[in-house]
Formats: sequence, structure tokens, C-alpha cells
Amino acid sequence: MPRLDLLVIDEAHHAVADSYRRIIDRVRDANPDARVFGVTATPTRGDRKGLREVFDNVADQVRLGELIASGHLVPPRTFVIDVGVQEELKSVRKTSADFDMTEVADIMDRAPVTDEVIRHWTEKAGDRQTIVFCSTVAHAEHVTEAFKAAGISAALIHGDLAAETRKAILADYAAGGIRVVVNVAVLTEGWDHPPTSCVVLLRPSSYKSTMIQMVGRGLRTVDPEEHPGIVKTDCVVLDFGTSSLIHGTLEQDVDLDGKIGTGEAPTKTCPACAAEIPLAATECPLCGEVLLQDEGETGADALPLSGFVMTEIDLLKRSSFAWVDLFGTDDALMATGFTAWGGIFWMDGVWYAIGGAKGERPRLLGVGERTVCLAQADDWLNTHESDESAFKTRGWLRQPPTDKQLKYLPPECRHDFGLTRYRASALMTFGFNKRAIQAAVNAVAGPERRAA
Repeated sequence: MPRLDLLVIDEAHHAVADSYRRIIDRVRDANPDARVFGVTATPTRGDRKGLREVFDNVADQVRLGELIASGHLVPPRTFVIDVGVQEELKSVRKTSADFDMTEVADIMDRAPVTDEVIRHWTEKAGDRQTIVFCSTVAHAEHVTEAFKAAGISAALIHGDLAAETRKAILADYAAGGIRVVVNVAVLTEGWDHPPTSCVVLLRPSSYKSTMIQMVGRGLRTVDPEEHPGIVKTDCVVLDFGTSSLIHGTLEQDVDLDGKIGTGEAPTKTCPACAAEIPLAATECPLCGEVLLQDEGETGADALPLSGFVMTEIDLLKRSSFAWVDLFGTDDALMATGFTAWGGIFWMDGVWYAIGGAKGERPRLLGVGERTVCLAQADDWLNTHESDESAFKTRGWLRQPPTDKQLKYLPPECRHDFGLTRYRASALMTFGFNKRAIQAAVNAVAGPERRAA
């Protein structure tokens, strides 16, 4: 192994495993000053083993709620569904690794339960590409056959399948030939197909990190160039186990010593149906009652994992650029610089994010929910606009338009005494690129495949 100055570890919660430690120790033996940088979405290990033997500090933590609020992940819509086995699941023994999955299968792997799973999935997510997590291979086989018997294209993946067989199934799923993939502890991490917009949990998880990894398979946003015509605004999570009730939220706190409490998540009682539900819930997952949050609650833990409409204001405030409502109708917003521009446009019931740069044709950045599109357009500008004099703090933005600008604008703009130089620039940019914007939208419009 060559002498390294920096070692970067993805899925860094594995860093304290013996196989990882051997590599880390080799690097540090060769260079005691080597830096180790780790990234992970699930810093709390299920075995409660701390990460301090490898890492001495947490440089930053980006919470899941922040990523959803900024449009970098879609929000989950979680339904906790009791098909008559919830009390039995609560009594399942825990092993050193997790709940005893054989006991779980004895409870969940029954034809009436599986029939209810298919019924609820058909009602709530029947048109979505879906990943299902089961307890055992036999359980997964029965669930797969039940989906097929209902006329749904489904396939099974488990650890005993040959690598080429797994690869072929996932390729068929990615191509849209399979709607549902059922798996047993294979797709928990290290695999992604962004159009996946439903996750079905047919097993409980005693470890929050495992639940986060499973749900995370459905939270990725969709790149419209990689997946043209697919619109994804959220992810439906159908929890037939007890994971959501046990853990309450998808957020994790970081403790390098591994001393985070092991008790159950705090709960509250739904005023409509008297069900015990997670404290952070803003809607009862059992009866649908909308729950108003106490105005006194503050801080990250008080933020729900859905309903992030308010965060558009935060996005606009954080943006380095001034976003202009082009026509005063709130359906076309644009920000522009000297080398690039970005915009979001509401057309035919869908938001589109478009980005343009000097010497490039405008390109489609995203399709779907407004906040996600706004974040994508803002990211485009941050990447492609290098001139800081285009930032919204610059004084020239608020100056009157130039005579040259007015020549390119409609006559009525000459009598708009509130028109600024920056707004004029945005209107001109839109005018020059209107056809290209329409062409970028038309390229993916038409009969769309909705992931949400």
C-alpha cells in the first residue's frame, strides 16, 4: 500500500469493523499524520459500538430534515398499517443482531397478512416502483408469488442468488420491466434506483440505522436526463411492522462513544383514534388525523419530516441570487448572472427546473415538486455562475434599467417605474431563451411516468 495523506471512508459506520481497522492501521503505520475522513447517513451502529477509536470529532452533521427541506431528498409519507399482528410483533425476541427473523416470519408469513399487504399497496402505491423488505427467504418467496398472482410484475433478490442473476433482476427493474423487487437484507445499503418511490417494510427493525437505510432507498430525487418523463415528489413508506412506532423519526444524533440511549422513541396519543403514535408525527398514520404542533416546540427535533412548504422561504433567503417572479403569477421564477441562469416553471400541473450557461443549450435539471426544483436550479447557478458581482447583495441589481435593456423589453416596461436593472435582465434572459425552455420541457413532456 502506498503512503497516504488522506483516507476517505464511505459508509463510515463500518470503520470500527476488523476488516476496516486493518486498512486504517496500515495507513497510520505508514504515515502517523494521515487524516481519516468518514461520511455516513447512519452514524449510530446497531451494536452501539462507538466510532471514537477511528474518529476524534464530528466535523458536521446534515440532518435528514435539512436535506428534505432543501430539496435534495423527497419527503417520506409513512403509513403504519396494523394487519392484526402488531401486538404479536411487539413480543418478538431480540438477538444480538436484530429481532429474531424466524419469529417475525412465523407472524408475518401468513396468506391473510400477505393479502392485506397487496391490498394496501395497490390502494396507496400501486403505480409506483417499489422495494419490499422481508424477514426470511421463504417469507419473501411467498410475498413475491402473491404480487405475481395479483398481476403485478415482481422479482425476488436474496443473498443466495448468483451475482449475475441479481444484476439482471436489478437491470430489469431499472428499465421498468419489474414494478416490485422483494428482498431479504440485500438492498439495505449500497444500491440506489432513484425512481423508486415506495418502500414496504414487512419486518421490524430494532436498530434505527437499519430502518433509515431501508427507507432511504426511496428518498432519492430523480435526474430528468437519466430518467426522462418520471415525476417524483415523495416516497410512500408502508410499515407493516413496528419500526416507525419504535423509532418515531428518521433523524439520528451522533455520539462517537456510542452511548445514545436505547429506550423507545417518545410517543403521544392521537386525539381522534387514541392510537399511540410517534411524538414527531404531524398526521396520525392510522386514522389520518392532522395533528397541530405545539407552537412552543423549537429546534431540529421538533421539525416534522413532511410538510416542508415553509422552507421555500429559507431556500430563497439562503440563495446567493435574487429570484424574480417574472410575471407576478408565481408560476415562473428566474435568477440570472453574467455566465449562467436558472429558472423554475409551472406547466401542465408540474414544476420544471431549467438551467442555462454561456455557450450551452438550456437543460432540464428536474421535474416535480416546487421546492426540489428550486433547489436544483439554485445549485446549477452556484456551480456555473463564477462572477460574484451577480450576487443579490450587489447594489447594481436595484438600479434603474439601462436604455439598451428597455429596447429589448415590451413597450409597457418603459412605463414601469419600479423596474430594476436586475429584473430587466431576468426578463430579457427569459425572452431570449423562451423557445429553448419550451423545447427542454417538451422533450420530456407527453405521457409521463409518475414516480409519485
